[in-house]
Amino acid sequence: MRQWPKIALGDVLCRSSEPAVCMPDAEYDEVTIRLWGKGVISRGKVRGADVTTPRRVVRANQLILSKIDARNGAIGLVPQELDGAIVSNDFPSFEFADSRQLDPAFMGWMVRSRHFVDLCKAASEGTTNRVRIKEDRFLAQQIVLPPLAEQQAVVCRLDTLAEKVRQVNEHLDAIERDSLRLLVTMATRKDISDAERHALGWRETTISSIAELALHPQKVDAVESYPNIGIYSFARGLFEKPPIDGATTSAKILYRIKRGQFIYSRLFAFEGAYALVPQEFDGHFVSNEFPTFDVDPERASAKLLMALFLTEADWYGLRASSKGVGDRRLRIQPEHILARKIWLPPRPEQSRVERIYDLHFELKARHATIRQANDALIPATLERVFN
Repeated sequence: MRQWPKIALGDVLCRSSEPAVCMPDAEYDEVTIRLWGKGVISRGKVRGADVTTPRRVVRANQLILSKIDARNGAIGLVPQELDGAIVSNDFPSFEFADSRQLDPAFMGWMVRSRHFVDLCKAASEGTTNRVRIKEDRFLAQQIVLPPLAEQQAVVCRLDTLAEKVRQVNEHLDAIERDSLRLLVTMATRKDISDAERHALGWRETTISSIAELALHPQKVDAVESYPNIGIYSFARGLFEKPPIDGATTSAKILYRIKRGQFIYSRLFAFEGAYALVPQEFDGHFVSNEFPTFDVDPERASAKLLMALFLTEADWYGLRASSKGVGDRRLRIQPEHILARKIWLPPRPEQSRVERIYDLHFELKARHATIRQANDALIPATLERVFN
């Protein structure tokens, strides 16, 4: 690329300034831009009557950026589905002056490279938390521009690679869905009638017959620090949060969690915030927003209980019994968990469920490694092409 000419962005980009005339009863997409080249998407719909400040219209294939976050990769091409969407002045957009000189798709890939993000940083200025890109400085930045045929060849190769990356992730998703479907089917046997479950030794009961609320309160000491955890949504396990400082927290009581316990978030139960406590989080602390349960090992296993909370049908099934206004205020109480009706399989069948549970999560762990390598292909290729 060293032998290709350099040109200023202002030579190939023209600022778009089409004003938005919003009809009061119409709805319009508002645009936002994900960081690090993750795409231009809709922030949501807004009624024209609710638009009180000036807006501009953006068109498909325009280059758009965030003045605040362009230095963090918030830049990309407007997709076809957002043609005619509206934006504020914090999101300048640009048309391509001559598509015979610069292929918009080539620029769409270029702006996702680290080199271009550095270019946006160079065009930004301001104090902490007020750094913004300066349009004149941005348009003065220079890029290396190969001939159009070479641009199109690069786009073709990158599009092909992106499609392969998508196909691999889609294939992994399909395998995991099938694995989860098998696990849930084995744990519930909803594929057969109640009479057939009875005949196979299954017993209709409630979760309270196999588990009990198990809280281990500890008074907060102002001179202590308490390791803390959160729960990922969609049954994706626990994660470490910053420790709770006894001197600054308003909580008077915290609750110690133990390995193997079933734990959930009252507030985010409706979106799958359920987990089993792994060894590495044994002895961590949570607030009373995270109830924990011990499962009686003589009657069932914690893995069987967790298998009953792995799908959206499970998460939403408890919503009707919760209290609150709006999703973010709904809370699932422990008594709602304990009152849930289940079919309890005989012990040999429970052992099979536990084995399938282990295999399912071993599969997801292997897939996570594959996904990480697969998702790194595009960024690594962009660095080779545009650096």
